[in-house]
Amino acid sequence: MITKMINNRPVKIWTDNVEESAMRQIENLTTLPFLFHHLAIMPDVHTGMGMPIGGVLACEGAVIPNAVGVDIGCGMCAVKTNWKVSEISAEVLRKKIMRGIRKRIPLGREHHKTAQDIAYLPVGHDIDSMEIVKRRQIAITKEVGTLGGGNHFIELQKDEEDTLWIMIHSGSRNLGKQVGDYYNKLAAALNKKWHSAVSPDIRLPFLAQGTKEFEMYWKEMNFCIDFALCNRRLMMERIEEVLSDSLPGIEFEPMINIAHNYAAVEHHFGSDVIVHRKGATLAREGVVGIIPGSQGTASYIVEGLGNPESFYSCSHGAGRVLSRTAAIRDLDLREEIERLEAKGIVHAIRSQNDMQEASGAYKDIEEVIANETDLVRVKTRLLPVAVIKG
Repeated sequence: MITKMINNRPVKIWTDNVEESAMRQIENLTTLPFLFHHLAIMPDVHTGMGMPIGGVLACEGAVIPNAVGVDIGCGMCAVKTNWKVSEISAEVLRKKIMRGIRKRIPLGREHHKTAQDIAYLPVGHDIDSMEIVKRRQIAITKEVGTLGGGNHFIELQKDEEDTLWIMIHSGSRNLGKQVGDYYNKLAAALNKKWHSAVSPDIRLPFLAQGTKEFEMYWKEMNFCIDFALCNRRLMMERIEEVLSDSLPGIEFEPMINIAHNYAAVEHHFGSDVIVHRKGATLAREGVVGIIPGSQGTASYIVEGLGNPESFYSCSHGAGRVLSRTAAIRDLDLREEIERLEAKGIVHAIRSQNDMQEASGAYKDIEEVIANETDLVRVKTRLLPVAVIKG
């Protein structure tokens, strides 16, 4: 961990590899008048919208929609089975399991053609008091249980004992984007009205705690966090059904779930503050988390060590080294395919456009994990068997 003083504010960084554009965003964060104690930057850091992905920002009395992001509640889930991967034939894997998953779970921008049971949606929320969520109640019945696009994925993996695992990366779909965009615009308008000291150029407008607008965002954000969990849980249920049809006698352990795009009120360094994790994972002592690699590389089940310097956080993945545009332009399609097929991985790369999610677009996950040994303890190392991308 490296500590730097930027604009007279401490910044603790768990890597020496920070791209210039991400460093500019880090510098912008240190200008926030309500920044609390210090800024924490995880080893998978890369440029985001306003705030870098892999950033942990604690604030006094303010929430920043752009420091949560538009895929509110995005996160990981994983399930361990009792089945050995070596006992699954290539034909069953490709023709029954992979086809079955693709048939049951809409990918990319696709939604279910028919509404799913409302029992799959979050409960315990005052929906009538919400602006965006209330409007989207019919739409989300077709969005729940869908993967989405970009870096979202479904992977079948194996641990060092050859045991089959299921892993999913997905979020709150279009609902989270609608909520994030709406409140970011509202915050920008209010900051202008208040003549805020926060420059609009850094794209970090805030909502002040105690205001009606803060409370509105907080309720809708938490609904999105719950919806993202419901989304992952339904997909996992459908995958388990496919596996049960294909692998008689298969059993499933309880699902591990952890989010990495959200804000929460937490107690740190003697104060109750609002902690934003944007592409960062809770790593409080004993908390079990998931740090995925890129397509074709290892993923990790970890246990938090509760390091206060990171606000009890760790990385959420490998982190990009190439933008999507640069990856499509610069990476070699044949090389990426050969790398996956040499490992026997059933992959999702078909065209040059798929290079945006190739392993060459991401940091080395082994280096990322090595940089955060004071944040997490590795419990299980998982290697990919088959990948479905959104």
